[in-house]
Amino acid sequence: MRAPHQLLHSRARVRLRYALFPLEGYPLSKLPAWPDAEVRILASPALGAEFAQYFLTVPANRGTQTAADGRIETFFYVLDGEFRLNIDGGPESRLTAGGFALIPSTAGYQLHATSGGTLLMLKKVYERVDGIAVPGPVIGNESDVPAQIYLGDEASRLQTLIPDEIPFDLAMNIFTFAPGRSLPVVETHIMEHGLYFLQGKGVYYLDDEWMEVEAGDFIWMGPYVPQSFYATGPTPSRYIYYKNVNRDVVL
Repeated sequence: MRAPHQLLHSRARVRLRYALFPLEGYPLSKLPAWPDAEVRILASPALGAEFAQYFLTVPANRGTQTAADGRIETFFYVLDGEFRLNIDGGPESRLTAGGFALIPSTAGYQLHATSGGTLLMLKKVYERVDGIAVPGPVIGNESDVPAQIYLGDEASRLQTLIPDEIPFDLAMNIFTFAPGRSLPVVETHIMEHGLYFLQGKGVYYLDDEWMEVEAGDFIWMGPYVPQSFYATGPTPSRYIYYKNVNRDVVL
């Protein structure tokens, strides 16, 4: 937020195939399904994305109840606070910072904050395949997910939160880079990304432009946009990102 005597400026970028948004630039909104929650819609089809992603600030004892519709799957990642999750009347799960849950399109759920907290929510249409059953829920915490060495670089680590198996049509991963480390190539691929910067800072390459990024920034990357990243600053850089996987091209 700029003081009245300061000039306004922003690092926000909105292009046909990518976008970068500092969190401070999002006006707060509300959603019928989330009473009293402060909502920031980070990405949607209006931007060009084929998914919707949200930043939710939920007060204590508030949350949502959602019925299964057989179409939309939902992923949650807790940034801070504590939440209670109940899927189809099953046992209750406690989600704290780093906790995550993938809820299939075939399941209803209740999610409530036991203390005020913030979380990321991603929704997309589940891409069904004949002969392959819809997978069940996945619930965990990033602290229990091994950080694998990425392409031989011990200072770059990748955590895979969702099983890399054909029934799942999305991936949610966390990348951690030590200062001065980077992705080893400029990637170009059919998958799109929704990326939220959790910690640190760096410079991200999108299409033909390098731009500074830091904790709290959100990036949407469309299919085939060239992309890469360098970590800078005194602390490791961490981000969580979505990509669509394990499905053929629709012609």
